[in-house]
Amino acid sequence: MLRDRDSGGGLDVRSAGVLVLEGHPMGARPRAALARHGLVDHAHRSRQFSAADAEAADLVVVMEPMHLRWMRLNFPACASITGSLRRLSRDLPPGRADGSTTLSLGERVASLDLAQREFEPWEEVIDPAAGDQAVFDRCADDLRQLVNDLYRRL
Repeated sequence: MLRDRDSGGGLDVRSAGVLVLEGHPMGARPRAALARHGLVDHAHRSRQFSAADAEAADLVVVMEPMHLRWMRLNFPACASITGSLRRLSRDLPPGRADGSTTLSLGERVASLDLAQREFEPWEEVIDPAAGDQAVFDRCADDLRQLVNDLYRRL
């Protein structure tokens, strides 16, 4: 969603998960939920977050507390740049609308002191897991709004 939102291509957006089965295609329910938002990628395959991702990242976005714990355990150097989508979409100091800013993204992320933040219940994006299509659709709708809010701040 973030890559789609950044149609100008100014961001290097990578999608990776924690504890994934590498190379698996997206399931039918998430694919249908994303298609409702015009997002179709039949070539998408699951990919594990890697050391190369950590090295390249200015910001790592997670959805749930387990993701944050995994990042801090496996990539402690990323603790200061890893935050929940809900927190970042609400708290990241915005850049200017014209693309200029007095602070870099790194400086704005650093101002959040993410390494010291505990994941709070309000931050979690609940994984629809075995839910029906309506649950996946609601999750995709929620994600779309959060991604739009985050993008405006980037």
